[in-house]
Amino acid sequence: MNVIFKRPAFAAILICLTLVSCTNKQQVVEKYLPRSVPEAEGVSSKAIITFLDSAAVRRHEFHSFMFLRHGKVIAEGWWNPYGPELNHTLNSASKSFTSTAVGFAISEGKLNLDDKIVSFFPQYLPDTVGDNLSKLRIRDLLSMSTGMRREPPLNVDDIWVKGFLAVPVLNQPGAIYRYNSVASYMLSAIVTKVTGQKVIDYLKPRLFDPLQIEGMDWETDAFGINTGGWGLRLKTEDLAKFGQFYLQKGKWNGKQLLPKKWVEEATTLKIQQNPNMTQSKRDSSNDGVQGYCYQFWRAKHNSYQANGANGQFVVVIPDKDAVVVFTADSPDMWGEIGMIWEFLYPGIQDKALPADEASANVLKQRLAALALPIPAKKNNDAITSKVSGKTFTFKPNERHVKSISLEFKDDLCLLNLKTDTASFDFSFASGRWQMGETTKHGPSIFSQAKNNQNGLPPFKIAQAYTWSDDKTLELSLRYIENVSSEKMIIKFDEIGKKKISFDSGSGQSRFRRIPPLEGVMQEKK
Repeated sequence: MNVIFKRPAFAAILICLTLVSCTNKQQVVEKYLPRSVPEAEGVSSKAIITFLDSAAVRRHEFHSFMFLRHGKVIAEGWWNPYGPELNHTLNSASKSFTSTAVGFAISEGKLNLDDKIVSFFPQYLPDTVGDNLSKLRIRDLLSMSTGMRREPPLNVDDIWVKGFLAVPVLNQPGAIYRYNSVASYMLSAIVTKVTGQKVIDYLKPRLFDPLQIEGMDWETDAFGINTGGWGLRLKTEDLAKFGQFYLQKGKWNGKQLLPKKWVEEATTLKIQQNPNMTQSKRDSSNDGVQGYCYQFWRAKHNSYQANGANGQFVVVIPDKDAVVVFTADSPDMWGEIGMIWEFLYPGIQDKALPADEASANVLKQRLAALALPIPAKKNNDAITSKVSGKTFTFKPNERHVKSISLEFKDDLCLLNLKTDTASFDFSFASGRWQMGETTKHGPSIFSQAKNNQNGLPPFKIAQAYTWSDDKTLELSLRYIENVSSEKMIIKFDEIGKKKISFDSGSGQSRFRRIPPLEGVMQEKK
């Protein structure tokens, strides 16, 4: 049967289809923050170029950078081999997301700031519950004022809650600041207890989905509880969205997701790290002493921050309607954030600036060309011809390395590393980064924690090699979704190349460096 549409009806259908198409396109656009040029948002491109100049010569190793003004991205860059499509380990910046989960749970009537910690886990309480432990509240965990003088260990018992509750609470809770990442884990465990969900799953419909944040993952303990104080991995733009969400007092796309009252409560001063420090001394000091909130830090210029070890920062600057995000591997994280106040902050003006097309183009080119140094391209035929295809074995050792095999092919050094329990293959390139994946765990500041990084997808890596001298092979391995990187260093003997020493950046225990391994070439049978 032929169907004939009357003109008005057909037009209406076309309009509806057009609206659906436009809506779908709008959804795609809204997945990303809007972009603009610095001067249009009242920021000097020259100030950002000066920041990049400084970043190139100071000792900070930046991985990514994003600068928002008036809700728009005005500058963004990734230092190759890091890139916009990659997650990045947040270290303790994860704590601010745990705080957000607590805020949602409080707004839904599942928690109260004055709830006692002992009420959640009666099965793990010590035989004697001291007076201070009985007084410990949610707000004390949030403000790093548990009253404990040491952080609970994570390498003693699989049950981290039990380990936390066993540590003496020697001071009045709420009185003295002492950083405690396991207290943040306890917040995660409590949210899981009252909601029946891991924090990452609890946040998904409340925070991640509305902000269109996808592909995140978060480390857990042996029982599937997110680590809370560390271990969340997100993309740089996801962090920028999170900062903008807080700048907007918990509102997104016109909808109040997180109560404004909680945002203000979570980001205002709760306790001083050094209460005896004078204000003038604090003003001249770094951002690590400006005060602590609820799993956020206060910072200079009436700003606040989520921050993680080695320089993971989301800095929210309400007075300038700005957000700055860094991911990095920096030995001086407070010096890193100081670069915001030294270079970027002075370039923020109260109104739009005249167009500066020349500087804007230079900035665009500089941002596109950001890269970390690649190990130099060098050949060493005298050694590679003798050791390619050979296997070197080791006596039983603390690193649990049984053998390594080397093969040089084209511009690649192929390495197989066998441990007591697994075998790992790597492809190191000469003069460039070779991308890949591995299930081998890299160095971690939480490596003592049982279940550390278990359950995560394979780790994305960038690999390159060079010869530092005529008998030393350096293999650079970057975990490009983590902060960590390591070098494997192989030294060959002078005669016959049948003996090696093998060292790596992961060859460290908590308290000492493990010496290099001595290996011998495996003879043909």
